[in-house]
Amino acid sequence: MKFPIFMDNHSTTPMDPRVLEAMLPYFTQKFGNAASRNHQFGWEAEEAVENARKQIAKLINCDAKEIVFTSGATESDNLALKGVVEMYKEKGDHVITCSTEHRAVLDTCKSLEKRGIKVTYLPVAKDGLVSPDDVRNAITDKTILISIMLANNEIGTIHPIADIGRIAKEKGILFHCDATQGVGKIPVDVETLKVDLMSFTAHKIYGPKGVGALYVRKKGPRVRLVPQIDGGGHERGMRSGTLPVPLIVGFGKACELCEQEMPTESKRIAALRDRLQTQIMGSLDECYLNGHPTQRLPHNLNIS
Repeated sequence: MKFPIFMDNHSTTPMDPRVLEAMLPYFTQKFGNAASRNHQFGWEAEEAVENARKQIAKLINCDAKEIVFTSGATESDNLALKGVVEMYKEKGDHVITCSTEHRAVLDTCKSLEKRGIKVTYLPVAKDGLVSPDDVRNAITDKTILISIMLANNEIGTIHPIADIGRIAKEKGILFHCDATQGVGKIPVDVETLKVDLMSFTAHKIYGPKGVGALYVRKKGPRVRLVPQIDGGGHERGMRSGTLPVPLIVGFGKACELCEQEMPTESKRIAALRDRLQTQIMGSLDECYLNGHPTQRLPHNLNIS
């Protein structure tokens, strides 16, 4: 066993060697711009991007055309929240979120409040769960967006996203989910969860830092966003900028590996987590598990 042992995989993960291997040719050999569609270098790059887009889409059960590449989950959250608020401002000015969201959502909501948007921050129970009934009761005729994370980045509690999604659909309100901590660790299906937008990133699943994605539903309903970065009209006009092909290739490979290995790897990690929890709590007189005892991520242990 090598020391020190890294136990902060909620913050980031080391890159899988297989991911790095897939990326390397796109740094030095296949280095074209995916938007250069008049020569072979561009064609190779575009093909690699679209293949990765399919790999990522398969992991969350969506159409590849519904994947928008970003620089990471923070940008994805910003694009989702600000993009929806600006696009649908004529319909309303109210957003619902949760008090324990990642700062990528909370700080974005604070920014929106400075623009006159009303934001409701729902509390959570002692196990960290947000109540679908609280979501329903917070809805007004001015509500245009609900944003609730899939799983908490500190205590690992998994929220009842499908239940909240049904409420959002019933009320005709767009539903965004920051799924950064869940994608690749637990099964995530955008249709089952009934989300309209979903943020996630590569570096939480043994992929490269600097690339993320935003799932944007194309039908039932078709979600439209005001872009937050202008210049070139990349990514269906929602996020301009030259695509980082090596990073995207790595993201795709990481998602492919997650799909293949998640069923067995999640069980293995959960068993190690439970073993660690048993030993720690059996050795201390006063020790408490933070978060839900069962409805939590397999790789999370938060105790005090």
